[in-house]
Amino acid sequence: MRILIAGGTSFVGRAIAWSALREGHHVTVINRGVTPSDLPDDVHRLVGDRKSDFSALDGLSFDATIDTVAYLPRDVEVLAEALGDRGGHHIQISSVSAYVEPPTPGATEDTATIIDDSDLDPNGPVTGETYGPLKAACERTAARLFGPQTTFVRPTFVIGSHDATLRFPYWVERARRGGEIAVPGPRSNVIQYIDARDLGDFVVRIADQSLRGPFHVAGPYPANHFVEMVEQVAKHLAPPHTTIREVSPESVADAHLDAKFPLWTGAQSENMLDVDNSRALANGLRLRPLEESIDDVVAWWADRAWPAHWLTSDQEAQLLRGAE
Repeated sequence: MRILIAGGTSFVGRAIAWSALREGHHVTVINRGVTPSDLPDDVHRLVGDRKSDFSALDGLSFDATIDTVAYLPRDVEVLAEALGDRGGHHIQISSVSAYVEPPTPGATEDTATIIDDSDLDPNGPVTGETYGPLKAACERTAARLFGPQTTFVRPTFVIGSHDATLRFPYWVERARRGGEIAVPGPRSNVIQYIDARDLGDFVVRIADQSLRGPFHVAGPYPANHFVEMVEQVAKHLAPPHTTIREVSPESVADAHLDAKFPLWTGAQSENMLDVDNSRALANGLRLRPLEESIDDVVAWWADRAWPAHWLTSDQEAQLLRGAE
């Protein structure tokens, strides 16, 4: 198959590109050409910027188009204008953040409700508050422009190597340091995730078999719990005598460290992180053990320096003392 990936060099797009290559497909990526890439030379690379010029797609046709980087409805419109009817099966990477918070755990693709974006500024900034509504708007725009057979892939948190957000890598590297690890509670908070490689493999399967979605692409279901996930990371690679210490959301807030704990959803658990993934599993989604994702991050991270925006040892020690 001839597959076009909008994006294709960073994290999710990279994982999809590598999965497609392993399956023997002809891969074209289009992006700004800024992010360093480890894709092989036989990938057809096009340079284009959705804010200005996608003319590199003129005259090209594809069997499937995978859009990994649509954040604004205009992003979808620019791709549709550039491709016309030459893009083949359209597959859009969206997010469970496009949902209204489900009232109970176990929402399916049929029972969850997409956010009403009718009052949204479609050209407004992408923030924590607008990310979900804008993803909903992107889905509606894609359905309108690419047709009702558009497939939407809705992951929760994506984990693994090459993650520019450095969310899961924080917990891997913190566990490697050992000692007393502060983890915000409550222990009842749920979390679902997917390794970028599993996401990539399933998206290519969607293209191969012309599967129609939407699909919840994450696990486990029922969901894991956030504190237990960190304990699992520590059990796998932390040095001896490492301990996990759960701290209250109130302690974190009092220390003004809310933003220092990636993947933590705050004082309240979120039902959108406990969605039913049975449709994707029935269509071939495979979820590797968390330990394989941990090892992948360790190999990628190697001996990099501790990023400045991560929680420092002093901040953590102060938080733990304040929580006593």
